[in-house]
Amino acid sequence: MALRDVKPTRSELISLKRRIALSERGYKLLKMKRDGLILEFFKILGQAKNTRSELDTRYEKAVERMAVANTIEGAIGVKSAAFSVNEVPNIELTSKNIMGVVVPEIKASKVKKGIMDRGYGVLGTTSIIDDTASSFEDLVDAIIKSAEIETTMKKLLEEIESTKRRVNALEYKVIPELTEARDFIKMRLDEMEREELFRLKKIKARTSV
Repeated sequence: MALRDVKPTRSELISLKRRIALSERGYKLLKMKRDGLILEFFKILGQAKNTRSELDTRYEKAVERMAVANTIEGAIGVKSAAFSVNEVPNIELTSKNIMGVVVPEIKASKVKKGIMDRGYGVLGTTSIIDDTASSFEDLVDAIIKSAEIETTMKKLLEEIESTKRRVNALEYKVIPELTEARDFIKMRLDEMEREELFRLKKIKARTSV
């Protein structure tokens, strides 16, 4: 189809201008969201590094205490103390919102226990059992915190990537294509206006003869 055969209307031009304005507003909002999410991600990344370091430290300590306990109490004594525990940690999984992204919030109770709450007889065991139990309780607490933070990071990263794709689509595809269509319609309307004006002048010239 030749360009001269294309006859757009003013309403099409107005509609395109509105779509461009809407796309540009959406682009600015998405850019703000992307930048905000990136800031939140790096803020949590700092926490994650500390949590991971703490998790590693507590793991090493728990393994070390377990080795000492096995040496002093024997494997049977350690297992007997472990099986005496009646209350297990209670994990409650809820959620919170970070800039429109739903991330997990883990609340734990009964992780840390007192000596009398662990179930084994304090008279029949040495302090190394208490130290070992306490070390593993600390480790479980660190695992819970690490799980929450790392899952939050994963969800934020997914949302950042999704938002970045939408920003790029608007910036490099949608808005340029709409702008090109608007410019073409405007050019064609101006051309049609000049053609109509020329036609009217010719008619006027004929009638005045």
